[in-house]
Amino acid sequence: MTRTLGLLGSALCLLVGSACGGMHLEQRDRVTFMRGPHNYDFYSRHNDPFETSAAIHFAHAKAHDVLQLTPKGKAYYHDAAFNAESVAYTYNPPRLEPHMELYGPYTGRFLWQLYRAIDWTHVHHGETYDILSSRQIDWDRKKEWTDRQVRYYLELNDRARSPAPLDVTMRRANVMMKPYFGIFRSLYPQSTTYFYVAHWWHPAIYEAMMLGGNDEEQDEAVRETHEQTFSRVFHDRPSRMLLSREMMPRYSRLSPESANIFDNLHMIHGIAYAILAYEGWDEEQKRAEMYRVLDALGYQPGDEELARKFSLPYPDMDPRCYEGWMKGYEGEMNRIMEEMLREMWPGMSADGSSDPPPNVMHQLRLKLSPGYQPGEHPGSLHQALMKEYPQMKMDKEGMAPGKASEKMVRTMIKGWSEKYGNMPEVPPIAMTDEPSLRPAPCGPEERHHSAGRR
Repeated sequence: MTRTLGLLGSALCLLVGSACGGMHLEQRDRVTFMRGPHNYDFYSRHNDPFETSAAIHFAHAKAHDVLQLTPKGKAYYHDAAFNAESVAYTYNPPRLEPHMELYGPYTGRFLWQLYRAIDWTHVHHGETYDILSSRQIDWDRKKEWTDRQVRYYLELNDRARSPAPLDVTMRRANVMMKPYFGIFRSLYPQSTTYFYVAHWWHPAIYEAMMLGGNDEEQDEAVRETHEQTFSRVFHDRPSRMLLSREMMPRYSRLSPESANIFDNLHMIHGIAYAILAYEGWDEEQKRAEMYRVLDALGYQPGDEELARKFSLPYPDMDPRCYEGWMKGYEGEMNRIMEEMLREMWPGMSADGSSDPPPNVMHQLRLKLSPGYQPGEHPGSLHQALMKEYPQMKMDKEGMAPGKASEKMVRTMIKGWSEKYGNMPEVPPIAMTDEPSLRPAPCGPEERHHSAGRR
């Protein structure tokens, strides 16, 4: 049957000519969720958060087509409109979660493997929420079921995201000097910060369940955390992507593999949006680059051995409190980016100097912030650095779509290994005793200062 379908597809291409584009002919099969006593428990127990997750995934889906089909000159207007539509969906969400292709059909024609990776990881999101929500799975068996779901996720789909930390996978991806890097953040600042809110929300809900345990205290912790999304976070949005280790330290100890999978998915979102917003490549070139990055941030043999190689900057954080450290530039994601530029710099500088000059690091900080900042050069990070440091050496082949500078990748992986290869692994968390929810360390006036969702 597969051979017959392939022959029919080839014949169709011959009939329609170049409009078919052989690159669009991909096997479009899907894998369903893992069966168990937890199925649909997040939906039934925490329905408001479930619907918010569906709204966020609507925004992720539609963003692909918005960015691919919007001319650069119209970005300002479409950013405002798309942000408004996404917020409206979040306040009045859909009842069920969509697949990416439903709201981003155009991009699905040439980036199907991207959608396959996202949808499959969203299934993992749902399953792991279900496991923590389930009263039928005792607290001391949550890890057993979560580990089972991680294995299921990694083994049943060849587009699974990596369980290795983003510190490693971002170095494998080697995207910082690509001509698209920074484009989305600069041209679509409102949409960027909408997704930063979403990436605050996802881990915050996990952590609320970790604080609440299996009983009614879980309902209380999730409700308070969820309400804060609308009373505070949307009104004072984060300006960077928060990582799992920051926002869900207890869950990251329970399942570092799952925590890293989510970070690698969230990073794929940002890179995909930058590639789609970039006008310098055609669809085939974007496809080559996107699939290269999917491989770099995807599951590779041995990644599980690195799963616990990260630190916990805020091990006792409470997701019911929206704290100052969650909002600004300083954080794990931007630390990783700054480290990577420093590791690459000896091969990029004209004189082989070991440290980038202050003006170069300043441009990086501006590019990692949403929107255009005073003193920031337009365009990608590469373009901005060339303005500041015209003698910078570049690997032109490594900037091409679908290619990576293997020398730079080796240099950065070596840099990470020297700094962190021998770091202690993050310790497991004891799940023998169900937690008791304590009062939030922030007062109610800090948690609720404006109207929440209707």
